[in-house]
Amino acid sequence: MKEKFERHLRGTNLSENTISSYMFAIKQYGEQYDDVTQKKLREYKVWLIENYKPKTVNLRLRAINCYLECIGKEKWKLPFVRVQQKAFLENVISQADYEYLKKCLLRDGKPTYYFSVRIMAATGVRISELLQIRVEDMIRGQMDLHSKGDKIRRIYFPQNVQETCLLWLQNEKRTSGSLFLNRFGNPITTNGIRDQLKVFALRYNLDPSVVHPHAFRHLFAKKFIEQCDDIALLSDILGHESIETT
Repeated sequence: MKEKFERHLRGTNLSENTISSYMFAIKQYGEQYDDVTQKKLREYKVWLIENYKPKTVNLRLRAINCYLECIGKEKWKLPFVRVQQKAFLENVISQADYEYLKKCLLRDGKPTYYFSVRIMAATGVRISELLQIRVEDMIRGQMDLHSKGDKIRRIYFPQNVQETCLLWLQNEKRTSGSLFLNRFGNPITTNGIRDQLKVFALRYNLDPSVVHPHAFRHLFAKKFIEQCDDIALLSDILGHESIETT
């Protein structure tokens, strides 16, 4: 049945991340129970609640429910557990403050930092990944990032970001090399961007706790979920090894 379930999953639009997660849940269930009954399903749910956080419990239950659909046992589906959610995300910049920050950076002639925050918010890249971007990547409109296990993650730059960034580079007469340079013409460092963002936050009367590189990655994730509501796809885009991290 596991092979049939995997074929069923691959016939859907689920990402590899989600398929792996669902197959793991079925394997986990199979290691404890030799068949599927309503009683054993309820026991498995209790075991999950005792050993995992609510979000993980629901991730496993979602997989089990999908399996039950596959074998024609929809009526046995297990209800999810309630998750206490915060009314806000910590350390994430609001859309209004993000727009205000961009406006101020443009006005004050700070294109390096303007494009730094704009690209992070538009793609969800980490600060370390941002600083790997080269002018050639922006010209192509995409960049390939290599991670553990020789995996490649492709980052696409939205057309409006690419076009405005290329105009800036054209004015700077730059056609190659690192995209982000400091005032000495050397590749900027993570601390350089992080420290300058704090300076700008204070200068523009913004909360320094939400003006940091990772805040723009969070902003991207928040907007993506609001518009697309596909956490598995978001996990792939962000380069998370586990969907639970997402």
